[in-house]
Amino acid sequence: MIQANRKLLIVEDDPGLQSQLRWCFEDYEVITAADRETALAAVRQQAPPVVTLDLGLPPDPANASEGLAALEAILTQAPGTKVIVVTGNDDRDNALQAVALGAYDFYQKPVDADILKLIVDRAYNLYELEQENRNLAHQQVSGSGLQGVIAVNPVMLAICRTIEKIAPSNVTVLLLGESGTGKELLARGLHQFSPRVDHNFVAINCAAIPENLLESELFGSEKGAFTGAIKQTKGKIEYAEGGTFFLDEVGDLSAPLQAKLLRFLQERVIERIGGRETIPVDVRVICATHRDLQSLIGEGLFREDLYYRISEITIPIPPLRERREDIIVLACALLNSLNRKQNRSLRGFSKDAIVAMEAYGWPGNVRELENKIKRAVVMCEGAHITARDLELDEVPYDMAPFKLRYVREAAERHALLRAMSYTDGNLSHAADLLGITRPTLYALLNKYRLKI
Repeated sequence: MIQANRKLLIVEDDPGLQSQLRWCFEDYEVITAADRETALAAVRQQAPPVVTLDLGLPPDPANASEGLAALEAILTQAPGTKVIVVTGNDDRDNALQAVALGAYDFYQKPVDADILKLIVDRAYNLYELEQENRNLAHQQVSGSGLQGVIAVNPVMLAICRTIEKIAPSNVTVLLLGESGTGKELLARGLHQFSPRVDHNFVAINCAAIPENLLESELFGSEKGAFTGAIKQTKGKIEYAEGGTFFLDEVGDLSAPLQAKLLRFLQERVIERIGGRETIPVDVRVICATHRDLQSLIGEGLFREDLYYRISEITIPIPPLRERREDIIVLACALLNSLNRKQNRSLRGFSKDAIVAMEAYGWPGNVRELENKIKRAVVMCEGAHITARDLELDEVPYDMAPFKLRYVREAAERHALLRAMSYTDGNLSHAADLLGITRPTLYALLNKYRLKI
């Protein structure tokens, strides 16, 4: 009995072999084509998940170039299609070339119906699983509604829940973390879930603005307050009225500006440079820094009273090297986004790239990961991004961590994520690597709320 949407396109110019293959796949809705143009039309109109493609297509059945051209055209038109190339018994080189171009698998004539049926069934199952994963990718991987936040690491998931919990309040929040860990993204999440969401989110980086200009950027200035002040100018704090003001790299503030910021936080009023009028401002303040403020306090470089004002709630953000479960999940999300922006159709990461990304220390955190993937998307010449494309050293791959027999909860989660990453989300292959059945794998994924 044919299942709904279980379509198979057979591209074969031999009518007798067409009939034989149609008989082999009676549980599929079989579509046939004898040449490249007919095959491409069928792919456009029918969108078959699986295609068997004879490389020896006319006009010259002895030359595989027409079949390889058909393969490239099919994958360009429908990148997710699983194409199985069928070749002559002495045509292994062209079969391997086809796999390098993106074919799912190859099979050599003479056709053994049972073996070819097994390959087609596996290809169809993989297509279904990938389609399921693509649907899941549209959901927030973090398990929360924080826009742009992608995480499966337990610490990061706990941070997401904390953000959602404290967002409706007006407490001042201090975000601590290395450069590139996503401090501004989490600050925007606090704004997103707050009652102030309909007002401005205004961000300023204290380290990026010269000290002599930073005061006017923060508090504004009156006309004539200093050379070049030809008109009254509002500061960033005023522009955040009713909304959220994000002060990044607060640890770089000079002592005079620390005193002025402290007064604002205590009294919620500001004075523009050169002005005498106090201006009340209603904003929610969020601060962030990569520096150790306690050490700065000990050295006399940061005010202790200001520290307690800005840290009513403190949220430390772990660096990427301490949440390795997130590396491949983030990489896949970034690749999908950059594929669209750069008009590319890269199919994912090679195994050596996955291993190299997991082994690398990522001193620049998520920002560095994004930069490396952006470069790789532009420079990559194959279907998959390699470690060389990422400018990362290749690392020997160790299969041992995939076995679950002696692993408890923390390692179990990590093994699941590595297996899913290593197999590009193929649940059957991941289950084989882990030494468990697919139902057990589904149960474990649900247990740890992993949707990859």
